[in-house]
Amino acid sequence: MKIVIQRVTRTAVRVAGEEIAAIASGLLLLVGAEKGDSDESVQWLAEKILNLRIFSDEAGKMNLSCRDVAGEILVVSQFTLAGDCTRGRRPGFGQAAPPDEAERLYRLLIQELSASKLRVVAGKFGADMQVALENDGPVTFILER
Repeated sequence: MKIVIQRVTRTAVRVAGEEIAAIASGLLLLVGAEKGDSDESVQWLAEKILNLRIFSDEAGKMNLSCRDVAGEILVVSQFTLAGDCTRGRRPGFGQAAPPDEAERLYRLLIQELSASKLRVVAGKFGADMQVALENDGPVTFILER
């Protein structure tokens, strides 16, 4: 599973012109499931995301986690993260998890993150979405497991 983590001051998702999810300060997670991803990987990723010290403390150092700052989390499925651009000019998606399995893992990640009691909202799996964000920093990480 590949996850792009972006620290944001705000972000929102629209589907068919309607805003379906939005958060203020926290994390935007773009999530791509791949063949072979497991429940254990999802649990590890959720714990890592919740505890990564990527928010600034009083001294301006990245020393606080999303839990520490009571940040909000927006989770968006993005199968294109499983794309392989190494050959030709059209990305290949042979490593992407089948849709049913990808959706199950996506929902499991949301469930694991929600257990933290932080506010967690999500985009619509498989939908054509427009994501607006204000990256804070900018701070962006790629997490794989």
